[in-house]
Amino acid sequence: MSAERVTSYSVDERGVALIRLERPKSRNAIDTQMLVELLEHLAVARADEAVRVLVFSSADQMGFSAGADIKEELDPEAHVRRMQLFADLYDAIVAFPRPTVAACHGDVVGGGAEIAIACDMRVGGSNLRMRFPGAALGMPVGPARLVTLCGLAAAKYLLFSSRTVGADEALRIGLVNRVAPAAATESAALELAATVAAHPPEALAQLKRMLHEWDDVEGRSAAEGVGQVEHVRGGAELPFGG
Repeated sequence: MSAERVTSYSVDERGVALIRLERPKSRNAIDTQMLVELLEHLAVARADEAVRVLVFSSADQMGFSAGADIKEELDPEAHVRRMQLFADLYDAIVAFPRPTVAACHGDVVGGGAEIAIACDMRVGGSNLRMRFPGAALGMPVGPARLVTLCGLAAAKYLLFSSRTVGADEALRIGLVNRVAPAAATESAALELAATVAAHPPEALAQLKRMLHEWDDVEGRSAAEGVGQVEHVRGGAELPFGG
């Protein structure tokens, strides 16, 4: 793996932590290194009591992430490991004990869309292009978190069709909570995070626990991850490399 980091992490004085994807030349495609770094950042943020809200964004306003990096050269064993890291990442975001926000500007596709819907809240950029291509790729991914977000009927529509959704439609069906100008998506997400961070953290944490217990999104997310890893381990015909 490259020694150069492909993500960044910071925390401001309000207790808002920011994780950025920083592979703009690759459209923030998610490779093994990025997955490892994202899990590291999540562990640091989880252990830091000063963190009240966590925001995911990218350094490129034209796209949050194009999804899994299909150009990464992987043998079958490494492919299974990367799928396990994806599953671990989704579970870690869903189970993060404090509120989370995703800044969804530009392309939010595949694994990038899964990160976004694993968060508690989403700000969509006016240039949003969100897509869940799992069905088209032969990969059963997305239902555990998506059905919680926008309901069974909309989840079926998005997953079965693999169609691209723009900002207006995403707002209408509940994929995003608000829409901001493309260039201001991250700042709007940080503003939302700061509003939430001003509330008593114990109450926020308790509310999140209650909501997740009643909905069981964490249990469903974990079960979906196990299924995805076994799907790949069983020899699913997905590209190992470019």
